[in-house]
Amino acid sequence: RLVQRVWQQTFANPMGLAAGFDKDGVAARAWPLLGFGYAELGTVTCHAQPGNPKPRLFRLPRDQAAINRMGFNNGGAAQLAQRLKEYWQWGASPIPIGINLGKSKITPLEDATEDYVQSFRLLKDLGDYFVVNVSSPNTPGLRSLQASENLAPILTHLQAENTQQKPLLVKIAPDLEWDAISEVLQLAQTHQLAGIIATNTTIRREGLKTHRILKTGNQVTEEPGGLSGAPLRDRATEVIRFLYQQSQGQFPIIGVGGIFTAQDAWEKLNAGATLLQVYTGWVYGGPEMVRRVLSGLVEQLEKHQISHISTVIGQKLSFIR
Repeated sequence: RLVQRVWQQTFANPMGLAAGFDKDGVAARAWPLLGFGYAELGTVTCHAQPGNPKPRLFRLPRDQAAINRMGFNNGGAAQLAQRLKEYWQWGASPIPIGINLGKSKITPLEDATEDYVQSFRLLKDLGDYFVVNVSSPNTPGLRSLQASENLAPILTHLQAENTQQKPLLVKIAPDLEWDAISEVLQLAQTHQLAGIIATNTTIRREGLKTHRILKTGNQVTEEPGGLSGAPLRDRATEVIRFLYQQSQGQFPIIGVGGIFTAQDAWEKLNAGATLLQVYTGWVYGGPEMVRRVLSGLVEQLEKHQISHISTVIGQKLSFIR
């Protein structure tokens, strides 16, 4: 009942691990055991890099949130390719594996295209779908690549390299204005992308109960990085709904941001997400969180007398307690 067929691929359920948790794919074989329907590895960059100085990850328990400014710490695309080749030599992954691609910090913005293409070239045989991450707030200037004139050449060159026609998606920031989101959607359609991931972390800090970060002594408003978790929930859902409406439901959306419960997941599916991802909610909820959410979704299908999850997408159905 929860199986999703997207891009000629089978997802046993719509709950995926968001990028950022397993940047180097070290646990790539473990994610199916925790109930995930798929997992997104990365963000990986062309050049290995240490990321930003620590401390760079902060929990905000009162807000069920986190702030991170990791800065794409990872061992580089070549290392990930080597690891995945070793993992898959005895047979393919039991779940679809996405790979999230970012720009190396040392690469100037004007050379970003080549940076993304080199990573993709190394990894294109090893992932089931690929994501162009131009929305992390933690690499200087990266978000400027969301602008059409900067994003277009990246997508053009990646698709030229994409001889096997692997699904290629773009991940967007929640902080974009509606017209900018529309532009990204148009660009994604023009370049025959497979979907959009909505959304990355936010640089906004409104309405938080946490005022000061103990680790650094900084005001929460002064602590740089991306905010994830519950405070992002409603904005991410709004962006999903907007994308679904703008594309007349014809463009797959992976919904991510503030999913903690089955109700959160239900709301994002009903807003128009085909698949979902979790990170912060899973960190707070523990390893059983995915199965709890999935059983809650099945319960909703029963209460609504709906046979399959795919009929829920974009339907604006209420959550029955």
